[in-house]
Amino acid sequence: MIFTQNPKKIRVMLTAFRDGLQSVFGGKVRTSDLLPAMQAAAAMGVRHFEFGGGARYQAPYFYAGEDPFTCMDQMRDAAGPGADLQILTRSVSGVTLTTQRLTALAMQARLMQKHGTTIDRNFDYMNDVDNLVKTGQPIIDAGMHHQVCVAMMGLPYLSERVHTPAFYIRVVEKLLASGIHFDSVCMKDASGTTDPSTCYETAKGLKKILPPEIPLSMHTHDTASMAVACYMAGIAGGVDSVDLSVRPMASGTSQADVRSMWHALKGTGYSLDIDARKMDELEKLLDEALKDYEFNPVTTTADARVVNFPMPGGAIGPNVHMMAEAGILNRYSEVLAEFPEVVRAGGAWTSVTPGSQQYWLQAFNNVLHGRWKKIDAGYGRAVLGYFGRTPEAPDPEVVKIAAEQLKLEPFTGDPLEKAPDSLAIAEVALTERKLPLTEENIFLVASAIVPGKNMELNEGIRLLTGKARINLPLKAKEKPAEITTVTPVVAPAAAPAAFSGPVTTQCTVVEGGVTRNFRITIEPPARTSAAVAVTPAAGTVAAPAPAPAPAPVPTAGQRTPVFSPFEGKVELVEISVKVGDAVTQGQVVASVEAMKAKHDVRAPCAGTVVEIHADLGGEVSASKPIMTIGG
Repeated sequence: MIFTQNPKKIRVMLTAFRDGLQSVFGGKVRTSDLLPAMQAAAAMGVRHFEFGGGARYQAPYFYAGEDPFTCMDQMRDAAGPGADLQILTRSVSGVTLTTQRLTALAMQARLMQKHGTTIDRNFDYMNDVDNLVKTGQPIIDAGMHHQVCVAMMGLPYLSERVHTPAFYIRVVEKLLASGIHFDSVCMKDASGTTDPSTCYETAKGLKKILPPEIPLSMHTHDTASMAVACYMAGIAGGVDSVDLSVRPMASGTSQADVRSMWHALKGTGYSLDIDARKMDELEKLLDEALKDYEFNPVTTTADARVVNFPMPGGAIGPNVHMMAEAGILNRYSEVLAEFPEVVRAGGAWTSVTPGSQQYWLQAFNNVLHGRWKKIDAGYGRAVLGYFGRTPEAPDPEVVKIAAEQLKLEPFTGDPLEKAPDSLAIAEVALTERKLPLTEENIFLVASAIVPGKNMELNEGIRLLTGKARINLPLKAKEKPAEITTVTPVVAPAAAPAAFSGPVTTQCTVVEGGVTRNFRITIEPPARTSAAVAVTPAAGTVAAPAPAPAPAPVPTAGQRTPVFSPFEGKVELVEISVKVGDAVTQGQVVASVEAMKAKHDVRAPCAGTVVEIHADLGGEVSASKPIMTIGG
């Protein structure tokens, strides 16, 4: 039981409008729906909000067709001029998922300050102190409160070398020795997997070495139902501020609810600096604001398994949404089970963006394609050193495989200097499209650049040209049809039964609320005995099944549709062939984006491309053909 003879107020940062929103909804909410609740929270006395940065910077224009800087201005107006508004930045990645140059991070800091930010919480998922020092300076230069982080998590395997109190305390000792100015320190556990004892010992050790004027904050998630226990332990060790939320944006993958923490502190001498009695009213306002949105139970339910797959709440929600959209949510448990191996082999960086996404995508690839058969670009670059120094040495064999697949050498230099000049690329793209070269426009495009992705599909370009996609988890207005069949694309024939090659079609069956897609191939009677092969649509198996040999070649007049390898909706991001091109069986003819990564679409047979049905950037699925191959 914690207790203090000297009453102490614990400052609260309310995360309902940023991390709570991100963890439960993937940030996919219209800003206008949130503003009344935020304005009411300010009227209730809340003076410290998390409102931007992290994935919430990207979510408005990736999913809601909104300018994130306009959203920040609106939230500043709702909170009032006296409130502290805080953002989250990712060291060398800033608010992006790739490394940036210092010039881009300096522009980012200027824009964040201009649009209402007072506090910038900056973390490095590698806990690379050189990265923290270099990326902290633009925050200071922009005039914001610089909060530096120790990124924490519980390892899914035993180690006495990293992710211990001594390891975290050494990070701050190095920061103090560097001479970089910082206004506060945060113990940040994005996955909620650090145990209470480590929280207590780390807080106690940090308070011993920090100057008395430097406050110590703490951030965790309630995914494993440990948030209140960890906060209690941190407060006992000297923590001055904690991050809390309010239902429906609290608990589960989000932060603990204000009321839970208030209740736990009764009789201890500690209290919160906001009135917990007013949170019932705020909850009603949030419920009203989100009445048209669909919650996924996975993101609102505690899951003790997270201690073995340290995934942040802010990533679990979006990944669940993406897997459901792609029709592969049934593989979720398998991906989680692969986590300990990708963490160990990678070098034990902290599971927080972009590191969590790198872990997730590599685990995903290991499940779909076989362990290390396909190295995710982000994971591979991380083990090769392009994001900084990993806490432990990565597995040499994985480093070798990554270097071979990505055609990159291991790197020991400065990630900031190796980063591409995203601002220059963005300026060229804007100039070519005769769009205004404001700092906001440049940064919107630069921060959405994905290496190898067509610039027409850049979310910044889409927003500025009026082509932004709207992808919000809104409740369905109509009940889907029980059975839907998709007619195969077949050329006219003299008689229905007169075909000499295999014909493939697609069928979607809804039974008892469960949707199953089947790809059906009918062999002609002359081959074997009129066999009909029915297999689950691609995306519901660990990897594409090997094609039969010899490769089928369409006969004259026969047409074979080419589908996405995923059952659900995914974006078509590349078409590698054109009408009239000859293709071989297994040749990559297109690419789709699922789980924020590109996946190949291969020709099911040899032949000639006779028609392309889908547009670049459009949604495709296992029931909507991308193209047709004919004989």
